Amino acid sequence: MELKYGCNPNQKPASIFMKDGSELPVKVLCGKPGYINFLDAFNSWQLVRELKQATGLPAAASFKHVSPAGAALGLPLSDVLRKIYRVDDLGELSPLACAYAAARGADRMSSFGDFIALSDVCDVSTARIIAREVSDGIIAPGYEPEALEILKGKRKGAYNIVEIDPDYEPAAVEQKDVFGITFEQGHNDLRIDESLLGTPVTENKDLTEEQKRDLIVALITLKYTQSNSVCYVKDGRAIGIGAGQQSRIHCTRLAGTKADLWYLRQHPKALELPFLPELGRPNRDNATDVYLSDDAEDVIGDGVWQKSFTRQPEPLTREEKRAWLDTLTGVALGSDAFFPFDDNIERARRSGVCCIAQPGGSIRDEDVIACCNKYGMAMVFTGIRLFHH
Repeated sequence: MELKYGCNPNQKPASIFMKDGSELPVKVLCGKPGYINFLDAFNSWQLVRELKQATGLPAAASFKHVSPAGAALGLPLSDVLRKIYRVDDLGELSPLACAYAAARGADRMSSFGDFIALSDVCDVSTARIIAREVSDGIIAPGYEPEALEILKGKRKGAYNIVEIDPDYEPAAVEQKDVFGITFEQGHNDLRIDESLLGTPVTENKDLTEEQKRDLIVALITLKYTQSNSVCYVKDGRAIGIGAGQQSRIHCTRLAGTKADLWYLRQHPKALELPFLPELGRPNRDNATDVYLSDDAEDVIGDGVWQKSFTRQPEPLTREEKRAWLDTLTGVALGSDAFFPFDDNIERARRSGVCCIAQPGGSIRDEDVIACCNKYGMAMVFTGIRLFHH
């Protein structure tokens, strides 16, 4: 399949093909996906496929630049979540639609212009959400006829819609070229399930079924996230993903900050922001993020609040934010490699983390375990690294 260009316009020619001469396992039903679109499509499809296999629930992912901005299972949404995900006006949602609303809603700023992956046939309920969001494309194993027509109406008929053969399995060995040199490795077919979790190494050895599920969601998400990476999950939904950082603590801080923003968006003051009726979704998302940051005056200050709001909102003080974040609990944390220092645990605690899954193997494992014990966290060593590049 010929592509317009590679990662950048100067990188030509560009194409995707099967080395053995067989047919590609994908069909383009609309649009003309590019090189990066397909990188996102194939990584995100693997993620949602594995989430469905591991949990039995529909799954969705929102990808940007070959890492997930969000990933989620198809579990019911509360009224508050429906509001912060901006789907509270859509009536009843299918499980698949709930999954995409949550995947998109984990980090709506990063998901702007995303590539979407669905584990199941795209239904009308899900298509209606996608239709009104800014997105580059979608990959799914199929589309209901009405859903396909809805999606074809996006971007003046140029929206990228890809259908993948759900039975396709990759070769056992994969290759890629870098600087004219071919790399080869075995495909990462590691199965992530409860057998990886084992017995916690901490004093707290209790993991509920929901916590095990959330740790599995975190680990599968990390398997397709550019390393280093850390993922916070709550109720079957990634709420903060830190990707591609050189330092582990920077991953933990980045993902924790995103998890905090996800939760702060549920604060009554944030829920009641008096947006101008004509203000679009992306601008509402941006205004909310700025409102919750240390630069709130940029959107609620004198002379500027009129651009976004019908009246001047009250500020959310640092003390109010901390008090609200102190009520966040039940968060699971996964890491694609071991934690070398206990500072990661200290940061995770501030975002409501109660259980952790990581490979283990650091010379400071005992320090990390001791820090978990201090806060009553349960932690398992999987013994498996999940680097992805």
